[in-house]
Amino acid sequence: MRYLLLSDIHSNLEALRAVMAHAARKRRDGVLFLGDAVGYGAAPNQVVERLRMMGNLVRSVRGNHDRVVLDPTQGAVFFNSHARRAAAWTAELLTGANHRWLDALTLGPRVIEEGLEICHGSPADEDEYLFTEPEAQMAFASTRASVVFFGHSHVPCMFELSEHGGRQSLVGVLLRGSRVVIDLDPSRRYLINPGSVGQPRDRDSRASYGLYDSEARRFTLYRVGYDVDAARRRILAAGLPSILGDRLLHGA
Repeated sequence: MRYLLLSDIHSNLEALRAVMAHAARKRRDGVLFLGDAVGYGAAPNQVVERLRMMGNLVRSVRGNHDRVVLDPTQGAVFFNSHARRAAAWTAELLTGANHRWLDALTLGPRVIEEGLEICHGSPADEDEYLFTEPEAQMAFASTRASVVFFGHSHVPCMFELSEHGGRQSLVGVLLRGSRVVIDLDPSRRYLINPGSVGQPRDRDSRASYGLYDSEARRFTLYRVGYDVDAARRRILAAGLPSILGDRLLHGA
């Protein structure tokens, strides 16, 4: 199976359009969405409608912003003031149909096929950030899957776990470049973040997404330029905090 991997769109319609146009000619059998359709950006209804239009083609897990937009008592206290304001604004704007779609998103991890799972933060906790190798070690201990795709940190990266002679070795790497192709060793296990479509945080303003061929065990990361200025103007026109638009310019 060949999967399109989308994560952390965060109501950025301009970025999602660019990603879907870039991926249009790439063969795929399904779409895996790793959570956070909404939050931060100013086009929540348009983004959710795009995902809804994919129907049964897309398999999803919820993100923490999806959860808080539906119910601020479920974690808004941990958001900074800008994120809380965007979540409240989004909750007021969402249509009934889009609200119901968000509400139907399931808590990860979600098994996609044998050995393959998706989650938002980590297999153990949808709110957990995976930045370091010790954090990844704990995440590997919470799942038996050989490949797990996760989001939440907005940073494209990969953790590889191998075992030799009863000893484990874990290596984490950042994934940089316009196109990065990685063939996964069937004897090793992987945690992979395809980056954020709508709010990259690795100092690269381009939208990030991935493709995964589960038969060939090949993961490809893509970076796609989009109209960042238009996304920023949309945020400002909505009256949302200017920092939410400014950070898009710098991928921060």
